[in-house]
Amino acid sequence: MSNERQIQDDDLMDVAHDHEQAARLRKALKVLAENPKVGGKLQEMAQEVLSGRMGMKEAIETPGYMDALGDRMNQIRRAAENQTAAEREESRAKFAEWQKKQDEEEDRERAERDGPSLDLVTGPRRGGGRGHR
Repeated sequence: MSNERQIQDDDLMDVAHDHEQAARLRKALKVLAENPKVGGKLQEMAQEVLSGRMGMKEAIETPGYMDALGDRMNQIRRAAENQTAAEREESRAKFAEWQKKQDEEEDRERAERDGPSLDLVTGPRRGGGRGHR
């Protein structure tokens, strides 16, 4: 997928409520597209959306993709229901650590995106800064 066009956050604004949500959605799609354990329809959907061949709204309205998402969610739910108390506690701790890292990364990305531009011209104006004569 590295050689093909990649959508930007703004391309997801038809389904996202704000730029932060669009950025998180694009990041999630990237994880789905690049993780070999995902496979199948979910990975295909993420790759189609990220490449711009399909819009996110269209993907949401495609029954095969939403069925695949529902199936994956059911697998996750069943796995969670079958965990022991110790496994649940370990999962909570791992999730808390993961969430902290995600929050830090989002804060860093937000600062880069919203911070002052480093491309500002700070030198003297052309013509030495003098006015018209």
